[in-house]
Amino acid sequence: MVTSVSIKEQIKKLVELQKSDVDIYAFKRDLEDKPARIDELKEKFEQKKAHLKELENKLKGVQVDQKNFELDLKQKEDLIIKADQSLGLLKTNKEYQARLYEIENFKADQSIIEEKLLLLFDDVEDVRKKVDQEKILVAQEEKKYLDEKKSVDDEIAVLKDRISVLESQRLRLIPGVHPDYLRRYERILQNKEGIAIVPIKNHACGGCFMNVTQQLVNEIRMHEQIVSCDMCARMLYLEEDV
Repeated sequence: MVTSVSIKEQIKKLVELQKSDVDIYAFKRDLEDKPARIDELKEKFEQKKAHLKELENKLKGVQVDQKNFELDLKQKEDLIIKADQSLGLLKTNKEYQARLYEIENFKADQSIIEEKLLLLFDDVEDVRKKVDQEKILVAQEEKKYLDEKKSVDDEIAVLKDRISVLESQRLRLIPGVHPDYLRRYERILQNKEGIAIVPIKNHACGGCFMNVTQQLVNEIRMHEQIVSCDMCARMLYLEEDV
């Protein structure tokens, strides 16, 4: 048992310390949530960028297909020209008819390629429009992300500043608390999510809200020792004492 100290005064000092710690723990919990918020914003922005990348890759793909068909078309046109030019060199009617048949096949292939190219032209334009639209959306999303990130970063800076001020104030309170009570308080503080000392309200613990006996209340009034809740182990006090 701690001796030569006023229990009533120690309770007052611990309650004052608890007021600072409530804010410190609340700000720290808020601070811990901020990186997750930034990650959430970044992930949303990255998803937009990824969708734009998919569209850009799709555009490249249809443009490659378009070029390949254009090359195929050029080859067919060259074959038709060469075949037409060779007609006058043929000596027999059979050779002439065979070459005409060959030219018709080339032209049929040419027609098919031209139809595919027309469809590809539409595809290219459609995808290009989607890319342009998505670029606008990504630019808007990037601005939104950077603005919100700055806002969260500013909130983090404010929280850190508040925590720093409160911890400085806390350091000024600690010397008035007996080391034994301080160690006990700190241990409970860590185990009970920042709440180590609570008042009794309506014959219930202010921490776990379990009823306390009249005998326990009487022990607190005697101020011979700091009494703890039988259920949650938090330090107890009467509001009339502070």
